[in-house]
Amino acid sequence: MRRENMQTPCNIIGSGIFVSPKGVMENASSVGLALIVWIITGIITAIGALCYAELGVTIPKSGGDYSYVKDIFGGLAGFLRLWIAVLVIYPTNQAVIALTFSNYVLQPLFPTCFPPENGLRLLAAVCLLLLTWVNCSSVRWATRVQDIFTAGKLLALGLIIIMGIVQICKGKLTPANAFEPLQDYNVGFIALAFLQGSFAYGGWNFLNYVTEELVDPYVNLPRAIFISIPLVTFVYVFANIAYVTAMSPQELLASNAVAVTFGEKLLGVMSWIMPISVALSTFGGVNGSLFTSSRLFFAGAREGHLPSLLAMIHVKRCTPIPALLFTCLSTLLMLCTSDMYTLINYVGFINYLFYGVTVAGQIVLRFKQPNIHRPIKISLIWPVIYLLFWAFLLIFSLYSEPVVCGIGLAIMLTGVPVYFLGVYWDNKPQCFDAFVDKMTYLGQKFCVVVYPAESSSSGSGEEGEEMKEAMSPLSKDDGDNHKSADC
Repeated sequence: MRRENMQTPCNIIGSGIFVSPKGVMENASSVGLALIVWIITGIITAIGALCYAELGVTIPKSGGDYSYVKDIFGGLAGFLRLWIAVLVIYPTNQAVIALTFSNYVLQPLFPTCFPPENGLRLLAAVCLLLLTWVNCSSVRWATRVQDIFTAGKLLALGLIIIMGIVQICKGKLTPANAFEPLQDYNVGFIALAFLQGSFAYGGWNFLNYVTEELVDPYVNLPRAIFISIPLVTFVYVFANIAYVTAMSPQELLASNAVAVTFGEKLLGVMSWIMPISVALSTFGGVNGSLFTSSRLFFAGAREGHLPSLLAMIHVKRCTPIPALLFTCLSTLLMLCTSDMYTLINYVGFINYLFYGVTVAGQIVLRFKQPNIHRPIKISLIWPVIYLLFWAFLLIFSLYSEPVVCGIGLAIMLTGVPVYFLGVYWDNKPQCFDAFVDKMTYLGQKFCVVVYPAESSSSGSGEEGEEMKEAMSPLSKDDGDNHKSADC
């Protein structure tokens, strides 16, 4: 099994578990319902992953749901998936993780109040700029940062779960009051609780972005799902149980860094371990998101849906500098707000919208191509269950947060004219093509990048290894006349 497959639980377990518990509790209105939300979200995630597994081996292309939506519903639908990922999903995810990092770093310095918003945004921006520089400098540095800082995530969660077990043994868990509401239950807010919880499960479809790289995906893809998602669900539910053994719901809601408050309650003089561990985890989370986002750029550029500049790599370092700089700038724009929970609702709504479209594509493909080879074939009851939950989530989320969700829809629809002008329209004026070529050339000179050669993944030495790590999803040159890099 490849490294990507082995690390699936770590890819799903991210900074969300250190920020989402407050959002889930606030919208679910009680401890008991919050725990049910975490369990149901894990079940729905497993169902979605099974649907994606069938699609992943039926349409064995890297690029994940972008590739599936494009092949099943056509170029416009695929382009809109790519458009919203580039402009909303990746930048917002990275902004939330960077803000979580700054919250956990600064909260111990402001024990009686929230850290200043400008300080949070500034530190998040510094984190993002530093890691963008690391990823631009060396693929090997980026992967080493990821491996090292994953330890912080595991340390923090291990401490939380162990202390939770100790608290339960002391009789600190009181299930009798679990469903005592903090406010009146509201269906719209419960839908938002699911959005908040789903942010923590982000990464469950990671393997579908590298299907072409997996060894024996027919066996390893479902195996990764059956092992990782139940394990992650258990960890998340138990972490939340641990939180409520040490904090009242009111104390949890009053904290923007729940793991810090948890540590202060139970670890005493060693409470400094918790913010450092979570800060390390979230720092690695930003790095991982920057590292993997380039895969989607490569897949989109290969299909002609993105400017070729975004798929180019540095001539010596083999790093996708234009893609990284674009992602960095768009993420910095998201830091105009420091409200992580609004950002989570914003990105969660758009994510679920396309998850549902992709799963609907599975049903459409069954009728359009009933005889296509499907190494993994699941019952249609599972995508139907997923789509019913999907419809509930989107309708009530839009009802509860019409402005936040509406902005996401509006940004997605701006991709329609861009698609017809930039992709669908073949006979563009020569002056337009000349302008695009000139901008691409200037971008190449500024970033010192060229198009990757098809043979570059077979390079030798350290540069060849870096090339394999950075460029493996890109399998073909799209016929562009740009020079190619052999790293």
